[in-house]
Amino acid sequence: MAANYWASTQHRYWQSSKQELAEKRKRLEDDDRALVQQYPLPERRFLSIYFNQQIVKLGRRIQVRQQALATAQLYVRRFYTKIEIRQTNPYLVLATAVYLACKMEECPQHIRLVVSEARTFWPDFIPTDTSKLGECEFTLISEMNSQLIVHQPYRSLSDLQGTFSLAQDEVALAWSIINDHYLTDLPLLYPPHTVALTAIFLAVVLKPTQTSLHAAVTSAVASAVQAAASSVNSSGNGFQSSSAGANTGNTAQTKVQELVTWLAESDVDMEAIIDCTQELISLYDVWDQYNEKVCKEQIARYVKARGIDR
Repeated sequence: MAANYWASTQHRYWQSSKQELAEKRKRLEDDDRALVQQYPLPERRFLSIYFNQQIVKLGRRIQVRQQALATAQLYVRRFYTKIEIRQTNPYLVLATAVYLACKMEECPQHIRLVVSEARTFWPDFIPTDTSKLGECEFTLISEMNSQLIVHQPYRSLSDLQGTFSLAQDEVALAWSIINDHYLTDLPLLYPPHTVALTAIFLAVVLKPTQTSLHAAVTSAVASAVQAAASSVNSSGNGFQSSSAGANTGNTAQTKVQELVTWLAESDVDMEAIIDCTQELISLYDVWDQYNEKVCKEQIARYVKARGIDR
């Protein structure tokens, strides 16, 4: 087990550039071009939202903690960089990912319980035979080359909470943003600490009053991050008024200034934080267009037609 992220298999084998990731997915689609054309699926971000909702639903049913669910989501995302989705029964993959993640995060669940609870949600797609889930587990482990240790941004958030004197509502908001990043490709693109810093940055700079970020994330978010980058590059001594305007009160401004100064002194890759922020903005922008029914129907269509539901 690698306690150090930089020495881990996650960094060495599962961190890619956007171009590398796009090329992997294109190769998968090119290898199954006829299948891809025969069974169109919703945009990848919509599928990510749908898969996330299904994993969370199953996780709550069997009372799995968030870190295990996050690991399951990353397993699914890794797996589908190696296997074309139309070659699989996604519901079986999701249930198996949760089962495997629970083992790895030391909160194991009995295979019969996972199968039983999964069948309450997807009775037409989860076989009663537990050996099917066991076979799928072997496939997941094989495709991931037994590289199952996952470093999460939650630990970095916890470590930095005291550094930035984060209030509970800021921690909760940053935690929520980290949860949302698993619906994007960010876990395959950037180190966990970069994601954690992005979440902290958004929580401190914006601190939306809404219960979710969906209504708060606009073009002003990107402007705030760009202003922070400029401030870091120029002096690191403070935050420009255009971005500081997102907060009110001396305490809030002081916290923003301290954060920007810390970023300047730590040599953090601000370009990476900007890209992470823009990726999240993109996710929130498309979320309102998400249609669960369409995802469910199009997945069911190819799973049933190809006879891979049993």
